[in-house]
Amino acid sequence: MNSAWWLIGSRQGAWSWRVNRPTARLGLGLLLLCFALGIWSLYLGSLRLTPEVIWQTLTQPGHSMAHTVILQWRLPRIVMAWVAGMALAIAGGIFQSLLRNPMGSPDVIGFNTGAWSGVLLTVVLFKGSEFAMALGSLLGGCLTAGIIFLLAWQQGLARMRLIIIGIAISALLNAVNIWVMMSASQESALTAVLWSMGSLNGMTWRKCMPVLIGCIPLILLCLSANRPLRQLELGDDIAQATGVRIQSSRLLLLLSATAVAAIATTMTGPIPFIALAAPQIAARLCRDPSPSLLCTGLTGAALLLSADLLAQHALEGIQLPVGIVTISLGGLYLLILLLSEARRSSS
Repeated sequence: MNSAWWLIGSRQGAWSWRVNRPTARLGLGLLLLCFALGIWSLYLGSLRLTPEVIWQTLTQPGHSMAHTVILQWRLPRIVMAWVAGMALAIAGGIFQSLLRNPMGSPDVIGFNTGAWSGVLLTVVLFKGSEFAMALGSLLGGCLTAGIIFLLAWQQGLARMRLIIIGIAISALLNAVNIWVMMSASQESALTAVLWSMGSLNGMTWRKCMPVLIGCIPLILLCLSANRPLRQLELGDDIAQATGVRIQSSRLLLLLSATAVAAIATTMTGPIPFIALAAPQIAARLCRDPSPSLLCTGLTGAALLLSADLLAQHALEGIQLPVGIVTISLGGLYLLILLLSEARRSSS
């Protein structure tokens, strides 16, 4: 029995990479969609590049203008959108599954508010650089998560208690953030507000690499947890009967989801809607109320890549923060979802 099995339980409940054929087919389709969106992002822009030039630049890098545009400007942004989209969607999928609530995502519960508090304090008190802001975001988000988990722990993590405490902590932090903003200088307040919008503008490999190094191992860890996550959804008694250690598994999953979401937003700022809606969209694509984390993650990547394309090219000459696009799409999605649920309940 390896270390993962020792933490989680018997071999029956061990973390596994196995997926069924329908999931594999849908995952392949979503993967191809993400590649297509990435190639389209490489093509679009003020400097239009032919497919031949893009292929030549990717396979034979040089020192031309196309090399700078593709490899130094556009590709880091695409990679960051892909990884951040997967990370946020997987985190949202884990939270919604364990809390059994479609509103149970990190941004709703309050972790993003804690990250913004960390950024505000870093900017206002220490006049921090971009990397200091990223560290403040990570510490603020993780500290907020730790406080919420501790307050929600009552002989185990109580699901409804976690959501209520998370919303309450988020409201308190919002009040603190408003007070800090009012006492900050105009320049500091503007810097913090721009970060809070969530943006991929100006993304470089220097900003991207720390996030990739932190997120990719955690994403792989979360993907390997698909089996115990599904068993926990069946109820504590069934999960325990199949060898899953309930409290340690639930805590480890929530900590992994919190960490991957916190790291993903350190350089981009909070990007709303992805963690909330990607699991629900993946469930409809899979025609399964419990979609695999792989499909959920690829759905989040496709959503963020699509939103970033709109942010860059919807308004000519203006690059919007991608968070504005995602929150607009999220509001429209939730409105459509509420209307469809109302029609279904009235029929």
